[in-house]
Amino acid sequence: MARSINQVILLGRLTRDPEQRTTASGKNVVSFSIAVDRPTQDDQADFFNITAWDKLGDLVMQYLSKGRRVLVQGRLRQDSWEDKETGKRQSRIEVTASDVTFLDGPNNDNSGSAAPKTTKKEEVVTEIDDKPIDLSEIPF
Repeated sequence: MARSINQVILLGRLTRDPEQRTTASGKNVVSFSIAVDRPTQDDQADFFNITAWDKLGDLVMQYLSKGRRVLVQGRLRQDSWEDKETGKRQSRIEVTASDVTFLDGPNNDNSGSAAPKTTKKEEVVTEIDDKPIDLSEIPF
């Protein structure tokens, strides 16, 4: 039996601030969208909806805002449902992120309009996966 590959890598800018919600089972999920420029001369872009779960979602929520550049790695997921009002079948494709790389730091935000979410320099130590992390050593 042949194995399938479902992997996507996107480089773009957030089109809106991330939105956080909690599922009925208590899982944390963050949604955001990015615009990815097409390599054409007429400045067109493709727009993708992204979801990030648990700790990755927490980091996205904490550090990203509209206009920030990111590299998203993940897989495509298609949802389909029947619209209750029209009775028509609807579908949506979104990216479930497995990794999000923040490309703009708070001091080199290239969007021209979006301000970073945190501007304080704090010496905060937190634990992620049982490893202490000094946030003052993070370059953004």
